Amino acid sequence: MNQPSHEEVLAVSSGWVAVVLNVIPGLGAGYLYQRRWRAWWITSFLSAVWFTAGFLLSDVDSASGVDVSVGSTNQLVGLIGLLTLALVTATDAGLTVRRVRARLI
Repeated sequence: MNQPSHEEVLAVSSGWVAVVLNVIPGLGAGYLYQRRWRAWWITSFLSAVWFTAGFLLSDVDSASGVDVSVGSTNQLVGLIGLLTLALVTATDAGLTVRRVRARLI
């Protein structure tokens, strides 16, 4: 039995499902659907770095007794960063399906 190539798997995957899975739960779940492991690991690494940086920055702020508004600013920056990551990965997932389908057809 012939195994489908990586490009064939991407071409038959639903682009909108990959996009939604990268936006809604975030963290590259659409890459798992597409079986794009390298992209998923990169996304996981970037989100872990973002979470760690946010934790360290909020820990420093609370230890120094800085005003509460600074903490909410850090939360807003963290949220914007994760939303940006989700939008970039969703766009990449959709464009990859489109590019592979154009190449195979």
